[in-house]
Amino acid sequence: MTIADLRALHTVIGSAIDRIETVYKSERPPLEYPSLDEPYYISEPHTREVDRAEELRLTDAVFAAANEIVAACGQLTAAVHKPFFQLVEIVNGANIVALFHFVEQTHIPEMLREAGPEGLSTKDIAAKVAEMRAATPGAAEVDIDPAKIGHILRVVATYHWVREVRPDVFANNRLTSFIDSGKSLEQLKLAPQKKYDGTDGVAAFVGMAGDEVFKLMSHLSEWLLTGGLTTNATNGLALGMAYDTKRKYYEWLEDPGNESRLTRFGHAMNGTRYWETAENIIHGLNAFRFLRATGVADPSVGFAWNELPKDAVVVDIGGGIGSVSVILSQAYPHLRFAVEDRAPVVAIAREAWGTKHAELFDSNRVTFHPQDFFDEHAPFEIPGVGRVSEPDVFLARAVAHNWPDKDVLKLLAILRRAAGPHTKLLWVDNLLPYACVDEKAAGGAVRSLVPEGSPLLPNLGKASANGFILDITMMGLFDAKERTYREMDALTEATGWKITEVKRAVGSLWAYTTAVPV
Repeated sequence: MTIADLRALHTVIGSAIDRIETVYKSERPPLEYPSLDEPYYISEPHTREVDRAEELRLTDAVFAAANEIVAACGQLTAAVHKPFFQLVEIVNGANIVALFHFVEQTHIPEMLREAGPEGLSTKDIAAKVAEMRAATPGAAEVDIDPAKIGHILRVVATYHWVREVRPDVFANNRLTSFIDSGKSLEQLKLAPQKKYDGTDGVAAFVGMAGDEVFKLMSHLSEWLLTGGLTTNATNGLALGMAYDTKRKYYEWLEDPGNESRLTRFGHAMNGTRYWETAENIIHGLNAFRFLRATGVADPSVGFAWNELPKDAVVVDIGGGIGSVSVILSQAYPHLRFAVEDRAPVVAIAREAWGTKHAELFDSNRVTFHPQDFFDEHAPFEIPGVGRVSEPDVFLARAVAHNWPDKDVLKLLAILRRAAGPHTKLLWVDNLLPYACVDEKAAGGAVRSLVPEGSPLLPNLGKASANGFILDITMMGLFDAKERTYREMDALTEATGWKITEVKRAVGSLWAYTTAVPV
């Protein structure tokens, strides 16, 4: 890489910051970009200016500019950082996962929230960790060395996920506050098993990632080299190597002894909403802006939820506890959402929400139905609507990426047989671009995510890394994957569906792919 290349990346960063500054300074009164040092707790009220500054981060202009900064900084780091130091960081990435899991499991974000901006000493943190463990049924008592707490949190602070305000004293920052459950320490003492109830699910996502996902991924290379590399793995799943089971992940979650994991999984899937913005889920970002400005929907952008007739039924396949259906139901009260999942998940869905959204459930605008989506799709009843055999929409969000191609083909074929002539399939998953320019891009594929002549990697590099990491997580969990447009198109074409529209989310690799029966 030449000096000119380095300066080109520097220019990308400067230009993106200028665009962000323009957005924030155009507000009345002008606003500052949110500070990394200041926590932002979603469970607490804020001033209008603070909330508005957070909202602006998710606007298309700021989100796109931020992604360019992340991509350029990642590329600059790869170019100038000593290769061995980069290698040490990558091959020891498991250390970071383990530490984040420890921080979440010991409720350190909640401790630091209650301590406030002055922070908490490692001695006080150690005492509180011991106190919390003493109140947790089945937790072994341990003698905690405050120095070890300091070493752990200093690594986390080095990655900017907590702040060391003075030697051995730590406080939450904006990132730490993101994994705070919002529960008080007293609540966690009284009912630690309910930590994730009524939350946004992010803490649960950290818990899951540091538990079963972390353990099975440590076996990924072994699994790949002993049969996992074939089109359909011949040696079970990496999960089996980690937990000595022949069962698939969702079946394993339902095994005796995994009750807390099953509950946590439902909350963790709620947390994955942050892969998208609520506006993307509801309209597609551009559609939302048009709707807000004009009061009518633009049919050229987003999925046309508003065009569905009153009491049209949307089946949320594998919808867990209904996280997405709740968002959509609030935006489109004329629709009915039927959340389908395995019976044990459906059984805990209402309880998982606590008292939230009771009006949606009590009015039957959101209902829950047991359905294994590899069984033929059965008609069902919705009070006030009646028997539903041909839904208006099948919504498959973050479903196909959990399954290898052979199973996705089976699922799509089942949905095709259950579809009426006007049923639509909305497939929501990451749509992976290539790390090079795709000169033969056609249909819903993209040639590049960056403008012609940009020095950035065509897939936006580090800014898109979360989607590619998720791809490999799916491989380890399910022998599955995130897909390219070509892979997605082949699956729909083989099962009697035709892709008619692809809308990509602003700022992420998530895409909203509509298909119709043929």
